[in-house]
Amino acid sequence: MNRFVTGLAALALTAITATGALAQAKDTITIDLVNEPSSLDPHGQWNPDSYYVYRNIFDNMVTRDDAGEIIPQVATEWEQVSDTEVRFTLRDDIVFHDGTPLTADDVAFSVARITDPGFGSPQLGQFNKIVGAKAEDGHTVVLTTDGPYPVLLAQLVKLSIVPKHVVEEVGNDAFNLAPVGSGPYAFGEWQRGVSVTLTKNDDYWGEPGVFQTALFRAVPDGATRVADLKAGTADLVVSLDSDQARELETDPRVKPLTVLTERVAFLGLNTMKPPFDNPDLRKAMAYALDKEGITEGLLQGGETPVGELASPAHFGWVDGIEPYPYDPEKAEALIAEAGAAGTAVTFDTAPVYDQRIVQAVQQMLSDVGIDVEISLTDMSTYLGKARSPEVANRPQISFGRWSCACQDADGIMYPLLHSSSSWSRYQNPEVDALLDEARSSLDDEVRLAAYGKVHQIVKDEVAILPLYQAAALYGANAALEWTPTANESLFLNRMSWQD
Repeated sequence: MNRFVTGLAALALTAITATGALAQAKDTITIDLVNEPSSLDPHGQWNPDSYYVYRNIFDNMVTRDDAGEIIPQVATEWEQVSDTEVRFTLRDDIVFHDGTPLTADDVAFSVARITDPGFGSPQLGQFNKIVGAKAEDGHTVVLTTDGPYPVLLAQLVKLSIVPKHVVEEVGNDAFNLAPVGSGPYAFGEWQRGVSVTLTKNDDYWGEPGVFQTALFRAVPDGATRVADLKAGTADLVVSLDSDQARELETDPRVKPLTVLTERVAFLGLNTMKPPFDNPDLRKAMAYALDKEGITEGLLQGGETPVGELASPAHFGWVDGIEPYPYDPEKAEALIAEAGAAGTAVTFDTAPVYDQRIVQAVQQMLSDVGIDVEISLTDMSTYLGKARSPEVANRPQISFGRWSCACQDADGIMYPLLHSSSSWSRYQNPEVDALLDEARSSLDDEVRLAAYGKVHQIVKDEVAILPLYQAAALYGANAALEWTPTANESLFLNRMSWQD
């Protein structure tokens, strides 16, 4: 090897070493999201870009470890007092960022707030089985449910505790703009449309973070997120596609990270208004979609086609519910029989979703005679339409990827299918009754039987079109130590620089 090549190799090694040393010494971690959070109030929204940020500002009743097991957080232990009551003992050393101790009154207030229909939390359907929260003393609270509720702990994984005195003093809107929590990081600044800055909570009761500052930036373009990572101006980037992740494999300064999640990708259909009130047309949609083509030919990140609105990571997954086969000729025949050839529909989506999939679905539906127009809006607008008070105004079709972060089918099937949910575009009294039964029995076999019946009805009626179990693909600085989890939480205090 000549001296010129040897010199280049030495320079490259020096640059790589310097990059690693710089990463270890950095006090700030910079994370590129797709969008800015639509809310920093943990009860005010439920979408990845919000959750990534506010999850670090607040503590939850319980949490999951990296292996997926439910472990204590605000609550240290719990006891099933009766079929409808659970008593929780709380930590006595948690302090909010304003220096005020967290007490059972804050827990009771948080439960009452998120379950108040007047507050309008998009998470209401995941907590509305809780009908009471009573502080017995400063560090004991009893939650009462409407009948037995086997999903309580799994849902409490994402119940963030807010300070009663702050919310009552400043109001909901002001609290969203400057949230006060008790988590490992405190709110610093929100530059709307640009970034959110968090600062390390030096008085945190639990495992502290290693970064003094965390900067979450809105970077809608995936190629730009990759470029930021390679340039060293970002340390962690989210929502990559498989091509972008592979691009990182040849650069020693960065690395791709992937995990198969509990998230299910689906095509939502508004069955409450034409044209998708016609079950034959919905069935045609099912035959028109090539799920294997999407997962194996397009995504290539380990995603697996599913035939039910759950993933193997959920309790409530039932073996044997197979997806509709790809049969475009059968789809065309059903569309012709329904007199629906040339039907024009609007396909709602947002930048956080992989637009390659959206465009592939558009093409597949166009190939069988459905005229599909894509409507791309920001995430906040998309979510607002998805939860329109009038079901008829919710999207005709939309692409979504749902995760409840609870790993229980109740967290995905109830909000998307139960007629009482603000997310649902489907109404079936039998399905409602089965979903109510599944979330009200303490017998796992009863629950699984109910979910199995729902899966079959949903498939037969094509109430919604499950597509695949999603993988999450990230890009990271090579020096960042972090293991992604199935519930897709970015816990800053579980990250560190390599020693």
